[in-house]
Order: sequence, then C-alpha cells, then structure tokens
Amino acid sequence: MIEIGSRTKALPPPVRVVFDSLVDPHAPGARPWLDLYRDEIEPRVLEAVRPTRVVWSTLWPSRPDDRIRFDLADRGGSTLLTFTLLTPSDPPDEKTAGHLRYRMNVLLYADLRYSYGQ
Repeated sequence: MIEIGSRTKALPPPVRVVFDSLVDPHAPGARPWLDLYRDEIEPRVLEAVRPTRVVWSTLWPSRPDDRIRFDLADRGGSTLLTFTLLTPSDPPDEKTAGHLRYRMNVLLYADLRYSYGQ
C-alpha cells in the first residue's frame, strides 16, 4: 500500500467513544457528523480492532481501491487520532491528493470534533 497522506490530532473524548463513532457514524442518539459530498459514498468498515484501529473502504467512487486507516491512542482521557490514506494502485496527482487529505481533515478534526460539542 502506498501512503497518500496522514495526520494526527487530538480529540477530546476517550478512545472508546471515538472508536464507536468511526465504527458506527450513524448510531442512534449520536450527533450527525459524516456529511458527505455528492461525489462521495458511505464507507464500509473493513476492519475494527477495539480500541486501537479501524479501517474504512474509500469515500471516493473514482478511487475504489483506496482505504482509510484510523489509529487511536489514549492521551490521558482524550484520544490521539491518526488517519492514513492508503492506495494499492497508482497514487493520485498532487491536486487530488490534497483534496482527499483536506476532506479527511474536515470530516474528522472539524465535523467529528464538533459532534462531541467541542
């Protein structure tokens, strides 16, 4: 797998809460956060190793083989969340890669964060 991009940031909730949000973004009672664009599709959970790793299928139909890996670590009651965009095929051009990284940043470190009231 070729890495397209990666980023690590802290989220306020504990690891178990962030893990559950990634495994079931539309859980009953959860605040909505996975707001996809028209050119994006709902990801499938391909792997879930509680509480440290989740792997999603692609969000982008134009890149069907891409994967998104999430690594979670405890940070004294909060969560250190790392996303890594991976592809088994040719990496996208830099403009496309930048867009994919941007979308993941918005979804996780804005939309998901705000769903926790932070």
